[in-house]
Order: sequence, then structure tokens, then C-alpha cells
Amino acid sequence: MNFSWRKAPVTTFIIAACVITFVLMTLAGGSTDTRVLLSFGANNGTLVRAGQYWRLLAAGFLHIGFSHLLINCLTLYFIGFYDEALLGHWRVAVIFLISTIYGNLLSIVTSPNIVGAGASTGIFGLFGAFIMLGIIFRDNPALRAVGRQFIILVVFNLIVDVFMPGVDLAGHLGGLLAGFLTASVIGAPRVGKIGLIKRFLSGIILVIIIGLAARMGLQ
Repeated sequence: MNFSWRKAPVTTFIIAACVITFVLMTLAGGSTDTRVLLSFGANNGTLVRAGQYWRLLAAGFLHIGFSHLLINCLTLYFIGFYDEALLGHWRVAVIFLISTIYGNLLSIVTSPNIVGAGASTGIFGLFGAFIMLGIIFRDNPALRAVGRQFIILVVFNLIVDVFMPGVDLAGHLGGLLAGFLTASVIGAPRVGKIGLIKRFLSGIILVIIIGLAARMGLQ
């Protein structure tokens, strides 16, 4: 695939926002400083429950250390460009935003005192969207093959998450599920049609899981 920011402006914007925010955090005292993270909008159950709901989205553009930023931006570069080419610009934006919010919401359900940050919740949502394409359009051999590769990659990452301290497993799982369901709801007209019943059921499930997570995480 020929990568160009003109072909994937949403992905480019997200990467640029992450890099700019990282630079500002570094100038403010360091991206690993808890006070700096919280001041820029890191996810935290206590503050979110106090009414700072914007953190559920803002945390997706913050990163803890340069290696965290680099890995997420490189991953986003590839999966974002693929998804944007197949799904379109606004659909990728919607998937990334909903996956980020739900992933961070699920994080404070399982870890109420977490100080979390990173684009990985949204990135896993984009993986979930592509996996959806590979499953729904399994008659397309190219999508099916790449979808299987992404499933293997996601499973490997989740296994690593289990054994690595400090990794937000709940956020990754939440982003993955939200991305899969959101992509099913909004469809992929560039690839083909998704049945109305499948889209409707995906929407119902998406609303239910978001509602349950909000009820448990925001009380």
C-alpha cells in the first residue's frame, strides 16, 4: 500500500496530535511524571467519577515515555492507513474515538485508581474493525488472510499483556470489542454491504456494553 497523509488524514492527525502532546508534556516536566499526566488528561477513576469525563478521550492522545509513543505511533501508522483506505475517513475517526472512550471506561471499572494513558485502546479498536472485515467479508481472500494475521497479532499482544506489569489489558480488550462492534454498525461501503440485522444487533450490543461499563465505572 502506498502510504500518504492525503490518503489517511485522520490517522495522520491522530499521530500528529500524540506527538505534539508528548512534546508539550516533556516541556511541562516529563511524560512520566504523574502530575503532568493528570494535568494533561490521563485517565483516572476518581477524577472521571468526579465529573471529568473528558479524560476518557483525552488519555488516548497521551503517552508515558518515548518508547510508548513510538510503538503506538508506528502501529497506528500501519493499521490506521489500512483501515482508512477500506472504511473511509470519518468511519476511522468514529471507531478510534468510541474505542478509546470505551477502553478507558472499562479500565476504570477494573482498576479504579489507574493513571492511564496511550492510544492503544483506540488502536485495538482499529484492529477490531479490520478483524470484523475479515470475518464479515470472508469470501474476500485478501481480507480474510490479513484479518487472520491481525487476529494472531492481537492474541499475541493480549498474551503479552497478561504477563507485563502496568499494561492495561482491560483497556485493550474494551477497545478491541468496541472497534469490532462500531465498525459493524457503521458499515464498510467501500468493501461491501453488511446486513441490516447484523448492524442492528451490533448496535444493540454496543449500547448495552457501554451502558453497563458506565454504570459500573462512573458510580
